[in-house]
Amino acid sequence: MEDGGPSERFLTVGEAAAYLGVTATTLRNWDKTGKLTPHRHPMNGYRLYAETDIKALKNVIYSKKS
Repeated sequence: MEDGGPSERFLTVGEAAAYLGVTATTLRNWDKTGKLTPHRHPMNGYRLYAETDIKALKNVIYSKKS
């Protein structure tokens, strides 16, 4: 994928939402407001999220809850 390292793993909207415990709509809203920037699949334009970005975001979300 673009901008990712050769072995970087990417998650679909559904996978990333499930990992974070939010809905796919929430992820799309975060994209629209600039809170989370997805990569785009080069063939179909679908949103893809770098696994490292999602893990970092999860740490931020859960650190604010405690």
